[in-house]
Order: sequence, then structure tokens, then C-alpha cells
Amino acid sequence: MGSSKKERRISSAASHFEASPSGRQDVALQRASRNGIYFFQMALFFIAFGLVCLAFFLLAGSVGFVAVAVASVVALLLVSCTHVAQQWERVVVMRLGRFKCVKGPGIFFTVPLVDYCTMRVDQRIRSTAFGAEETLTADLVPLDVDAVLFWMVHDTEKACTVVDDYELLVLQSSQTILRDAIGRANVAEVTSRREQLDRELKRLLEDKVAPWGVTVLSVEIRDILMPKELQDVMSMEAQAEQKRKARVVLMEAEQDISEMMGGIASAYDEDDKAMQLRQMHLLYEGVKEGRGAVVVPSSWGDSFGEQVGKGIAGE
Repeated sequence: MGSSKKERRISSAASHFEASPSGRQDVALQRASRNGIYFFQMALFFIAFGLVCLAFFLLAGSVGFVAVAVASVVALLLVSCTHVAQQWERVVVMRLGRFKCVKGPGIFFTVPLVDYCTMRVDQRIRSTAFGAEETLTADLVPLDVDAVLFWMVHDTEKACTVVDDYELLVLQSSQTILRDAIGRANVAEVTSRREQLDRELKRLLEDKVAPWGVTVLSVEIRDILMPKELQDVMSMEAQAEQKRKARVVLMEAEQDISEMMGGIASAYDEDDKAMQLRQMHLLYEGVKEGRGAVVVPSSWGDSFGEQVGKGIAGE
């Protein structure tokens, strides 16, 4: 059992490794770039530097070392107090170690040397894959369960000030709650009631991460792996159950047919004309395609033979 699990993991890891280069390229293309913000800050620096140098040139008639130094300091201060947040970003601003406010999206300003940005929080919907390996169910069966969590940050202040690393804590909480949920159910409930398990995991995670400013959107179980021996036993059990159902259905059909035939036989016994009509219908069905002949005994043939015999005797 251990070797088969190891082979499955190695094969899945190999397939993931083969698909990773193109996947990384796709993710890189989908992620938004911050180059525009960097160019904006560079342009702001050079504009401030040029304006200060121009002011010194107009006042003193020359631009010396002092002018360059003052222009550099002013440009750096201007750049350090000017910030830009993306549409999906929220920036936590601290003032001398204490929480001040949450800024963004767009451009905002801070006080140099007093305010500073500590964290940029992405408020878009995220997906986190997690799982539980060789987790024992209530009937002591080890299962490997893979799931994915869809969540987002709705309160930036709590995500920054209440917990240290909310992404890591969300992942660890998901794994712990998944293991607890598997341990409270047997293997049949885990494999057959995925939707109920998804709802239970979502409810437990919401209660756990809500104080951290995190909202759980959904939890979806992707795959459940059980030991090969147990898979064979469950397959044999399912086959036996299907055979039993097939036999029951066949017996019920035979019972219905026998009851119908008994009713038809009694009807034919009571009505001779109905029986004759049935015989005619069977005869028609036998000769309608013209591929055979049907010999029907009749008294007309006997009378014809008698007349022929009398004629011969008269001669």
C-alpha cells in the first residue's frame, strides 16, 4: 500500500513538474505589473530634482554641489511621501509605530520620516490548495484528501494587526479543520457526501478566520485517495449490490409477465372468438413477409378429396 501511494505521488509530481513551465508563464502574464508605478516615481524624482536645480539657477545664476544635494534631498522626500496603490490593493499606514489608517486605491501622501507603509494587502479572491495525507477516518481507514480554498481579505486592518502571517494561518487552519472533519466521519460518508463535507469545512473555517479579517467564499474537495485493497473490496461490494438489484428486477418482471399471461389465458378460455382472432393474427405475422408457407388443416380439402374419389369410382 505504501509503495503504490508513493508511485502515485511521484507520477503526480512528475506531471506537475512537466506542466509547470507553461503554467508559470501563464501566471506571470496574468499578474499585473508595477512598472507603471516605478516609472511614475522616477519621473516625479527627476521633475522635483529639475525644478529645484532650476530655482537655484534662477536665484544664484549657477548650479553647484549644494544645489544638486538640496535637489536630491527634496526629490527623495517627495518620492518617499508619494505612494500609489493598485485598484485591488490596500496599504496599511503606521505613524511612529501605531496604526494610522488604510490607504488606497490610487495616489496618496504620507508625512516623511513619520508615516511609513508597512503592508500591501491584496483584496482579490485567492485560491489556496491544501490537503490531508493518511488521515484516519472514524472507522480507522487512512485517506489522502486534496481540497482547494477560495478566500479573500475584507478587513485590511485586522489582517495586518491581529495576525502575523494571515496566508500561512489560513492554510494551516484549513489543513487542521480538514483532518478533524475526516476523523469524525467514516470512509463511506467522506466519499459519498462531498458537498456536505464542503459546507461543513466552509462553516468551520469562517468561524475560525473571521476575526482575522478574512472571508471564506467556498471550499471544494478535489480528490479522495484510499488504499488499493479497500478500493477492490468496495468495488466487489458495489458489483454484488448491482447484481442483487438486477436479479430482483428480473424476478419482478417475470412475475408481472406471468400474471399478464394468466389473465390473457383466462380471457381466451372464456371467449373462443378472441382465440380465433389471435390465431389469425399470428398467422398473418408469420406470412406477411412472403418468405415461407403455412399449411393450415381444413375440412374443405377433405370434402374435395371425397368428390374426386366418387368421380373416379363412377368412371
